[in-house]
Amino acid sequence: MQRPRVLLADDHRLLVEACAKLLEPECEVVGVVGDGRALMVAAERHHPDVVVLDIGMPLLNGLDAGRQLKELMPGVKLIFLTMNEDPDLAAEAFRIGASEFLLKSSAASELSRAIQTAVQGTVSVGSRTARGAIEPFIRNGKRSRLGQLTLRQREVLQLLAEGYSMKEAADILTVTPRTVAFHKYRIMDQFHVKNNAQLIQFAIKQGLLPASQLHR
Repeated sequence: MQRPRVLLADDHRLLVEACAKLLEPECEVVGVVGDGRALMVAAERHHPDVVVLDIGMPLLNGLDAGRQLKELMPGVKLIFLTMNEDPDLAAEAFRIGASEFLLKSSAASELSRAIQTAVQGTVSVGSRTARGAIEPFIRNGKRSRLGQLTLRQREVLQLLAEGYSMKEAADILTVTPRTVAFHKYRIMDQFHVKNNAQLIQFAIKQGLLPASQLHR
């Protein structure tokens, strides 16, 4: 049986390199990247069977990257490996088509098992957080709070919260600074955000900042 082609995405370099070594005997690790935009480029280049990704990544968070990947490559399997125990984020991960949602505190064998299960086409729920999230999701199609923002709004919000200027964010997104400003002030008006400090706190509540960013 051919080894599954796996692409790893996480901004914690030591962790992702350890995962690569762990998986190599059973999988072909085709790439390792550290942010969501690099993930999109690498996925188009390598066409992996499975993408293992964190939720909190710089430039483009894992949920939005995963959503775009499923649109571009419907057959790709997504496995989220994260420290974030928020049930809303777990529910959103499954809503966009994740095969598994694991906490980084899980045993190493859980990731290998999850990859094999995903390749077989099965959705698995390996963490208590995910089990708590998926039940209401299945029962009534629950949408997480991330559904309150458009994709472009989330992209703009994440970049501004990471400290990029409106011009820098515009360059990354290949839009005009005026477009970035429009989305920024639309978000502030829609969600009653009064200043940049509150905008950052709002981004944190939305799960758009990586854990490493919050401690800087």
